[in-house]
Amino acid sequence: MIEIKNVSKKYNDSVVVDDVTLTLPSCGITSIIGPNGAGKSTLLSMVSRLLPMDKGQVTVDSLDVNKTAGDVLAKRLSILRQDNSISSRLTVRDLVTFGRYPHTKGRPNSDDRRHVEQSINYLGLEKLSERFLDELSGGQRQRAFVAMVLCQDTDYVLLDEPLNNLDMKHSAAMMKLLRKAADELGKTIVLVLHDINFASWYSDHIVAMRDGKVVHQGSPDDLIQSDILRDIYDMDIDVAMIGGKRIGVYYL
Repeated sequence: MIEIKNVSKKYNDSVVVDDVTLTLPSCGITSIIGPNGAGKSTLLSMVSRLLPMDKGQVTVDSLDVNKTAGDVLAKRLSILRQDNSISSRLTVRDLVTFGRYPHTKGRPNSDDRRHVEQSINYLGLEKLSERFLDELSGGQRQRAFVAMVLCQDTDYVLLDEPLNNLDMKHSAAMMKLLRKAADELGKTIVLVLHDINFASWYSDHIVAMRDGKVVHQGSPDDLIQSDILRDIYDMDIDVAMIGGKRIGVYYL
């Protein structure tokens, strides 16, 4: 499991993450939701050591992320950042192969190539595998980056807004794929999501943040309630039951 203890981050006098203590359960999907500026992405970046914390501690299966060697941590935890920009001209296959670097140090073997093919197929990128990233649509590139993260084959997968640039069809397909990875591959997947309905439909656990703090957490049935959503987003959101799931209606 991932344990977050008294973690804080501020920029100048602005507190972005405020003394957060949280346990993210092993296996399944945990979605982190909340309004813009709630501290969701900053928290995820500190969990993955992409961003230093001002205070506190994060452990992944008892490994302190600040003290564990990078090559050791990279075999346990992978992350897709919100802003993915690569200046080198890479093909989709090149990018996905890069996900094996913690294991291969640049010298992939037959087992690594098998992981690459599996990840490309998993994301439906077979026909795009030899295309350069700058020739792809934003949604196609996003799928390629997710394939790279899955190819790293870690127990813990952190994805910061993985539905960026994806249309409705591919957003739904992505969430189904992540649900499958959690159920069939035993992955622990932690997502930052803006769409509360994707969080409700596919998550096992939801963490809600506002103003740098965790304000609610629990199952989708616990959190997708009109009064709780009003407390998180400061707006009225009706909740309807569709297909046995709680869906927020905020268009009215």
